[in-house]
Amino acid sequence: MSTEPDSTDPTRIAFMCVQNAGRSQMSTAFAERERERRGLDDRVEILTGGTHPAERVHDEVVDVMAEVGFDLSDRTPREITTEELRSCDYVATMGCSTLDLGDAEDDVDVRDWALDDPDGEDPERVREIRDEIDERVRALFDEVDASE
Repeated sequence: MSTEPDSTDPTRIAFMCVQNAGRSQMSTAFAERERERRGLDDRVEILTGGTHPAERVHDEVVDVMAEVGFDLSDRTPREITTEELRSCDYVATMGCSTLDLGDAEDDVDVRDWALDDPDGEDPERVREIRDEIDERVRALFDEVDASE
């Protein structure tokens, strides 16, 4: 039995971007699927949000995610706070962030995935972005799974 005080705390992963209407929404959907597939429901908490959230998820994102079995039409972009991000173990930004967590950066594994914004892109390009996100989320969960 572990004597670490926070050994039962879930691993917290956040996916964030400016609008929380495209890349971070796709990342969250894939992360929720990975969490379920790997039986990590009680050990991984997923957050998503943006610094300036849009009114709704981009139509082209809803469309290409529906092609692979995800319904994002009912999701609403939300703001994410610095406090929420500081409480995370991993934060994936989508390439549009100037995230500064101050002294918490030593405790948070921040990754900038540098993904193109799907907003206004043609369906083929949005599919490429979607598929890259899927691969990155799987790789992140491989790391999280290995550390459990």
